[in-house]
Amino acid sequence: MEIRLSNEAIEWFRNEMEIENGDFIRFYARYGGSSPFHEGFSLGMNREQPHEMGVNVVVEDVHFYIEKSDEWFFNEHNLIVNVDNSLDELSYTYEK
Repeated sequence: MEIRLSNEAIEWFRNEMEIENGDFIRFYARYGGSSPFHEGFSLGMNREQPHEMGVNVVVEDVHFYIEKSDEWFFNEHNLIVNVDNSLDELSYTYEK
């Protein structure tokens, strides 16, 4: 399992979340909404220090990660992070 981010997604994080070198961005399972794998859960994201990092990718000195305790949510799929230009929001897809 891996995390992949488009250049547009990195730029979105820089502009919208004002990320800086050395920051940690966590993707996590949150209660509410829906996902392709789990009704009642959706993908959340925030800036926080890791406790037990499971999957990690470093892009431009920023760590994007998933905690071990949240790996179940992705059902052994890669997380692809892009930007929906019509909404100017992040979009997520999952790839086996």
